[in-house]
Amino acid sequence: MNERARLERAMRAALALSESARGWTSPNPPVGAVILDAKGVVAGQGATQPPGGPHAEVVALRHAGQRARGGTAVVTLEPCAHHGRTPPCAEALLAAGVRAVYYAVADPNPVAGGGVRALLAAGVRAEGGLLAGEAETGPLRAWLHYARTGRPHVTWKYAATLDGRSAAADGTSRWISGPESRAEVHTVRAKADAIVVGTGTVRADDPALTARTAGGRLADHQPLRVVVGTGALPDGARVLDAAAPTVVLRTRDPDAVLTELAGRGVVDVLLEGGPRLAGGFAAAGRIDRILAFVAPALLGAGPAALGDAGVSTITEAHRWAVEGVTMSGNDVRISAVPARAGEE
Repeated sequence: MNERARLERAMRAALALSESARGWTSPNPPVGAVILDAKGVVAGQGATQPPGGPHAEVVALRHAGQRARGGTAVVTLEPCAHHGRTPPCAEALLAAGVRAVYYAVADPNPVAGGGVRALLAAGVRAEGGLLAGEAETGPLRAWLHYARTGRPHVTWKYAATLDGRSAAADGTSRWISGPESRAEVHTVRAKADAIVVGTGTVRADDPALTARTAGGRLADHQPLRVVVGTGALPDGARVLDAAAPTVVLRTRDPDAVLTELAGRGVVDVLLEGGPRLAGGFAAAGRIDRILAFVAPALLGAGPAALGDAGVSTITEAHRWAVEGVTMSGNDVRISAVPARAGEE
């Protein structure tokens, strides 16, 4: 195996470790790291631990021990160079005696960045861009958005029929999507920091908004349940039980909601509210990704998946770029992001 192939294989392992840390590290990034010894053999692996715990590089270096000396570190994000709750990762790599560091994405945080400069100044080879696209659209997507904008990343998740209905005319909506899609949604929830719905959804559907395993038990990580709006919540609503933490925000303003959540260290938001709430976020330009589950069914009447999004004519349509279409059981799963200029 040539060096490039070896490095890419190590980076894919680091990306998998990064993905495994999602949901546990916010407001820190979910980073993965792999240490190769001087012969190119995996000596250590690690993922960022919850806030206050060691970063991915330190976990991997501890695993590698003396085999890290003269070896190579492969990391999903540029090693940090600042003293926060933990010492700089760049210093740990230098102390371990690695000869080279390959990373996927540069750290956009002006406080934490600078690790590459420190490594290069010490004579360590440091090179970025290795599988950068997979990191940016994968486990680091939400955190990079948060670091660059100061706002949590919002994924609007919804299920709808082929004719765009999110419920029947009588309001019933269980179940539009199939069991495979519903299981995937629980996996997505288990990696999110927060789930946002409106008071209307709580009154109409009484959702638990918990993440559950395939066996039906509560997942180890539960996102913060966020209910927004001014409407009253019914006594005994499941969203207020002790299965997961809940916060009620008496506003529907997307920026006010996201500002409050950012102050709580929330990075990755799953928007699951009804059409009115989704329309408000869309009108404000505060949806960063759409995750749609389209079921092969027709209703012909009933609420649309999206309410008023501030569009009065076709030229004002919100345009999206589809980044992936896959099957989820009998449903079609679509992932889309805002279209850039020229993609409309």
